[in-house]
Amino acid sequence: MLNKKLFLTMALAVIAASNGSYAIQKPGLENPESSVVLIRTLKQDFDYVTPWKRKDMAQSAGSGFIIGGERILTNAHNVGNSRYIELRKENIARRYPARIIFIGHDCDLAMLTVDDKSFFEGTQALELGGIPKVNSTVSTYGFPVGGDRISVTEGVVSRIEADTYAHSGADDHLVIQTDAAINPGNSGGPVIQNNKIVGVAFQGLRDADNIGYLIPTTVIEHFLKDIEDGNYDGFGSMGALFYPGLHNPSYKDYLKIPPEEDGIVVIGTLMHSSVESILQPGDVITQIDDYNIDNDGMIQIYGLRLSISATIESKQIGQTLELTFFREGNLQKATATIALNRPIFEQARQYDRPPPYVCFAGLVFVPATRNYLESWGPRWPQEIPFYLRYLFSHSIELNTDRQRKEYVVLSEIMSDEVNTYAYEFKSQIVESINETTIYSLNDIYKAFKKSEDTFYTIRFMGNDRILRINAENARRVHQSILEKYDIPAEARMETKP
Repeated sequence: MLNKKLFLTMALAVIAASNGSYAIQKPGLENPESSVVLIRTLKQDFDYVTPWKRKDMAQSAGSGFIIGGERILTNAHNVGNSRYIELRKENIARRYPARIIFIGHDCDLAMLTVDDKSFFEGTQALELGGIPKVNSTVSTYGFPVGGDRISVTEGVVSRIEADTYAHSGADDHLVIQTDAAINPGNSGGPVIQNNKIVGVAFQGLRDADNIGYLIPTTVIEHFLKDIEDGNYDGFGSMGALFYPGLHNPSYKDYLKIPPEEDGIVVIGTLMHSSVESILQPGDVITQIDDYNIDNDGMIQIYGLRLSISATIESKQIGQTLELTFFREGNLQKATATIALNRPIFEQARQYDRPPPYVCFAGLVFVPATRNYLESWGPRWPQEIPFYLRYLFSHSIELNTDRQRKEYVVLSEIMSDEVNTYAYEFKSQIVESINETTIYSLNDIYKAFKKSEDTFYTIRFMGNDRILRINAENARRVHQSILEKYDIPAEARMETKP
């Protein structure tokens, strides 16, 4: 994880982000500035250690632009965890309250609307184009540093490849690299070539000069198609792990792959994934739909050589793809369904969703997530306890229990006589309570509701020490602890955005 992706910064905080378009533009696109808007957001992030709290308010500024249907497209990181959003147009003092109608944190895109339709007077909807050629020139529009005037900068497309989107920190999609000057506040501004949108500026490299990234129209089109049914489902995957092993002729012979065939080796599948019953370790996928796969796991698509994930991301969740693969030298075909296929230990940051928790007798339990790990600060990959680091990196291989829904961690201890000796167990993963295995936060809640227990015996993963809490005393002081620490409720379970 400690590669250049850690140095990607979003335009809202350091660089730029977001926007595309959907409708028919007016002939000539004579004044694209009329469709670019300034977005000011009041945000309040969640506290993932004591999750009944929220952090301090913060203001941010970004850009957006108008698409068909009187809607505004921008970056998710411009408006995530927002309390209030308002829009301005260039040279107009009036500010218009806006609201989110769809948001995709995995692709860093969001769609806004304004109830006062006078906002759209004098504007035009922008039209999506294709993927620009390398070495071609593009123009980036936006409000850098939150200024009141639109800035237009030109740059050259230097690279097109898949990379990590900094907003979620885990989702990989196609990006376009450019040397256009992209500054804080440009996030969500359109990137235009030949009068059409070819991308949305959304992040850049912190320690490099004039290296910015655009969200290409392939990703924008997926987002727009997804929300047509009134819901955003997200980007799916195959749920398989691959290894470019066919570069080794001996390994290729061992797997009984014909000499003329190229492909990518399957080394495993995610538990409960859509291909778990289809693929096995040692299978070699040679074709996905009509695309031939080379030994690096790449295909030719959009006139580019890209990862096989490009064809998967061209489809919506629930759609299918055809797999051609070899197993022990035998050619086989199968149909796989695109699904979310997320890991038990969520690798991506979460937004807009109050974090669930259980607090009993001053012991605070939360799901183990990336958001929780990042409470250690900017250097969290180095600062978190080694067992959390190892579990975060290897949970896919480590979890063999099909009943598990999540890992639960003791995040904080609200000190009281009943839990005086519990502090050494802080930040550890709960294994069981009174010999009942903990598979989810809901299991924690149920375990403490049992009234017949004399002691609560809590075991933690990888730790021989046991935490014992006197059950009668815990139940007696539970409510007073909640009141003493201003905890509004003993639990918040399943939450919605």
